[in-house]
Amino acid sequence: MAFAVGTAVIAQAQSTSRGPRPGVIEEVLRGDPSPRYRVRWEDGHESTITPASGTLQARARRRPLKQS
Repeated sequence: MAFAVGTAVIAQAQSTSRGPRPGVIEEVLRGDPSPRYRVRWEDGHESTITPASGTLQARARRRPLKQS
């Protein structure tokens, strides 16, 4: 699946000692069939990644809480 700039994503950990890593696509460096992205992670760091099948997924958007 290809992602666009601004898409909230979550990278599945490839280690049992770490949990999933949330981030946002900052730049699409290369599109399909072998996409490459620059991702800004929730902790402020950035990485360039070429995700393996299923390791990068779109993150569900949170709906704002209704005010009573």
